[in-house]
Parts: sequence; C-alpha cells; structure tokens
Amino acid sequence: MIPFNLPDLGEGLKEAELVAWHVAEADHVVVDQPLVSVETEKAVVEIPSPRSGRIAQFLARPGERIQVGAPLLSFEEGTHPDSGTVVGELAPAQAALSPQLRTLDRKRPVQAAPAVRARAKELGVDLTGITPTGHDGRVTLADVEVMAILPTRSSAPAEELRGPRRTMALSMATAGREVVPATLHDEADVASWSHDDVTVRLIRALIAGCAAEPRLNASFDAGKLSLRNNPQIDLGLAIDSPDGLFVPVLRDVAQAGAADWRARINDLKLRVQNRTLTPAELRSPTITLSNFGTITGHHAALVVVPPQVAILGAGRAVERPLRSDPGITLHRMLPLSLTFDHRVITGGDAARFLRAVIADLEKPA
Repeated sequence: MIPFNLPDLGEGLKEAELVAWHVAEADHVVVDQPLVSVETEKAVVEIPSPRSGRIAQFLARPGERIQVGAPLLSFEEGTHPDSGTVVGELAPAQAALSPQLRTLDRKRPVQAAPAVRARAKELGVDLTGITPTGHDGRVTLADVEVMAILPTRSSAPAEELRGPRRTMALSMATAGREVVPATLHDEADVASWSHDDVTVRLIRALIAGCAAEPRLNASFDAGKLSLRNNPQIDLGLAIDSPDGLFVPVLRDVAQAGAADWRARINDLKLRVQNRTLTPAELRSPTITLSNFGTITGHHAALVVVPPQVAILGAGRAVERPLRSDPGITLHRMLPLSLTFDHRVITGGDAARFLRAVIADLEKPA
C-alpha cells in the first residue's frame, strides 16, 4: 500500500476537515482526477489525484479533521507516479496512519500539555469530554477554549462545531483572549440620500476614515508590541449565511470605484452561498465592515479579530425628528458603531476616524 497524504494547501493552513469523497475504494483513478473535497477554515478545496492507479483503502472519513501530512488514502502497490503534477507527498508504506490514530480510543488517558490542563481547570472544562484535534490525539488549548464557550445542555445531545462555525468559534476565542475592545457610537444624517447603495456608501466612507486616521487600517503584533501601517486597504466584508459568518476580503478597495465594489460584492455573496470561496479570499483583511442593519439592530459592540485593530458597523437607519429652521423635521439617521483595539488605538484616533466617516456619509452623493 502506498499512502497519499493531505498536501500542504498553502496560506499556513495546518489542518482540514474532510467533506466528501468523489471516488470509491477499489476505483481506478487517473492523475488530476478529483479525489476528495476538504474544508479549510471557510473554503472548500478539491484535491486531485497525484497519480494513476487503483485505490486500496480510505484512511480518513467525512467529518474527520486531518492534519497536513496525515494519510488520506492508500493506493495499491505497482502503480507509478505521473511525471506531470504531484500534489502532496507519497510517503513510504510504513508511514501509513495506524488505526489507533485514525479513531479516538476513549479508553486511553487524555493527552494534554500542563498548560492546557491548567487552562481547562481554570475554565471548568472536563478534558475527557473533548474531541482532540492536536497531533497524535492531543488536546490543544484551542480545543479547551472552544469547549468552554459551547452551551452546556445535559438533556440535549451536543453537536461538534464544524466548518465555518468552528472557525468562527476559534477566531472569537482568540479575539476575546487578546484584544482590549472599546466601542464608539454615533449617527450620520443621510436624509439627502435617494436610492443610494448603503454598502457602497459605507465602503467609500470607510476609505475616507482611513485617510483621516491610517492607524485604524494597521496590523498589531502583540508578541513584538509593534504596529504595521498597511499600504492598502484590504477590506473584510462580513456576510451572514446559514452556514455561519464569512468575511471575504475586497483587496485594495481604495483603487476601485462604486461599480467595481458592487460587482465584487455580488460575486462574493454568490460564492459564499455556493461555498466556492478560496482560502486566499478569506485571508488577511486589514479592517472589517459589518452592515448588520440589513437584518436589524441600531448599535453593536463588535469584535475585532487580530491582527486587525478596528471594525466599522452600520445599523438599521431610522427616521428621527431633528430641530431645524423653521421647525422640527424628520431626518433619516444611520447608526454607526466603531469597535477598536484600545491597546494601540486611542479614543481620539477612533473619534477622528468616525468623524471622517460621518462627513463622507452626509455628502449628498
């Protein structure tokens, strides 16, 4: 048997969840034929065969989380690698994953580092109830923190978080552990708008805010206590879906315009729905926009995901009476929420950013 390992999928990814096999055991496959789909963070990636030959055995099953470099399947011996494309590493036969590593043996003692055990004790988490995701079945710190934020309902079966919702849980746990958040609220008078595209106007205003206070488009390295000013605005756009929250990235938005933004937003929404986003399209935003008012809500305390230092949110616009000459008139007001990492962003930085955002939104067009 010659095993085929989960290849390096790039972008620093260390693991993936097996979604579905596209072939069956004993099938004969050819090079570059789709073998399996895996989910990395919030993108589904199709992995092709690195060789022609017959599949001997699957070494992983749908729903299982696989480490990069761990075996996915084995080919019968006697097949030969194609000289064209090789995806991943074909390890020697003796490196095949043992049954003990493919399935969780509940009778084995929990494997966890002392720091992980200490954190579990601090959070009141029972290590024996965790499905480990670490190498060789070890419980990781992320496993403990995800378990700590899951609701406890002894009377109902618990469902393990997978795919986008698991990624969201891990990201939020990281944000809650690292970021010192503060939120500034205000409103923009958008009574002059007619049929304006709200999201497009928010993007334009956010660019104006970054021009006024570039620090809010920076990246913070907490380990080195350093702040890197990003030369371009790579805007993360929060998109809600039944599968969870997706934040695809609009690259270098300041160099585009309204028509291009709208076309790219429509394309991203469609591909969120179809689950065809690539991992690269979900990577490294420099600042995030959440137009949560399309659902409901006026103001929010949003979550900053490091290394970002800010997220701008817009709530549901409302008609509000304002005093004017000669009396009181109704004005359409757009609520805004700006959450920032107070470790590196001051209240003054945030206020100047939000003031520039409001000034741009209040322009007639």
